[in-house]
Amino acid sequence: MMQLFLNATSPYARVARIAALEKGFGDTLALTWVDPWADDPALLAVNPIGRVPVLVTEAGTPLTESLLIARHLDTLGAGPTLFPTAGSAAVLSLAGVGYGLMEAAFHTVIARKQGGPEADGTTLGRRRARAIDRSLHALDLDRLAPTPSQGGGGTLTIGLLVTAVALDYVAFRLPEIAWPATHPALAAWHESVIGRDSFRRTRFA
Repeated sequence: MMQLFLNATSPYARVARIAALEKGFGDTLALTWVDPWADDPALLAVNPIGRVPVLVTEAGTPLTESLLIARHLDTLGAGPTLFPTAGSAAVLSLAGVGYGLMEAAFHTVIARKQGGPEADGTTLGRRRARAIDRSLHALDLDRLAPTPSQGGGGTLTIGLLVTAVALDYVAFRLPEIAWPATHPALAAWHESVIGRDSFRRTRFA
């Protein structure tokens, strides 16, 4: 059985877990919950960097980084591919914007945790804030068609998956940004995706 190291608030771990669920590994994947900040020996044994997620294959090979894990699971699992050949550049382009939004939001949270609210006023803090704002505006354009239907139908790609998780993370960790109110079309799209079973089962907590 494969093993996935994760925690409940990591957007990167959530990407990997959703990919696993979408590809049919919900009942054949052992979840190991860890605190990446505590230098958990079990986590460090499979990833010396100490980050989640980590997928340990049935052969005992550890795979790190969420997009690489998703790609591996996509090659093994059942159902529609998350990395379609048709329109692959557009799918990967969207994944890049979504991942960038996730990165900017995640590092904003970490900077506040380590440096307090003053971290937002630093050069890097202001740069992250601008990146989040630009990413939200970019996603409000025509990048999100086609849309998976409400409740779990439709085709989910890695681009749509990453983007939806990133938006959820911003709402969860940076609610003051209030992006659903300022980007209603994007919010409507987001609601259509998070109705999927894989998203409901992996809500941030």
